[in-house]
Amino acid sequence: MAYEMTEQKRVGLGLIGFGIFFTFLGVILFFDRGLLALGNIFWLTGVALLIGWRSTWNLFSNRSNYKGSIAFLLGLFLIFVRWPIVGIICEIYGCIWVLAFYQGVSPSDPCSGMDSTVPLTCGVVTYYLQQLNMILNSREAS
Repeated sequence: MAYEMTEQKRVGLGLIGFGIFFTFLGVILFFDRGLLALGNIFWLTGVALLIGWRSTWNLFSNRSNYKGSIAFLLGLFLIFVRWPIVGIICEIYGCIWVLAFYQGVSPSDPCSGMDSTVPLTCGVVTYYLQQLNMILNSREAS
């Protein structure tokens, strides 16, 4: 079996689920800082348990992932210092960047590795990432 589901991986998936739930609840309750921080801690611990501690460290410290890692950790810091909206935006950007490279997909086209079962979602995500890329490239050029 290529991917065996051990108890540690089940706990990791549960923690990721709790992390997403608490983050969603924190956003629904007007960006409650405590729930967002708790969701982040659960999510990070769940990812570490699911793919392993060394793989998690390599994921965030890989040279090609520095941009996403810094954005994610900056977002986590901003949530702790009471800037939850900006923090969530930074975290989302960082997650897309880091996890796209983990999947072997370019962040400018995250749907290239997916099949076309959800074409509307892929189109929307690709469109907004291309717009964000254009904005960032125009700022770097000037």
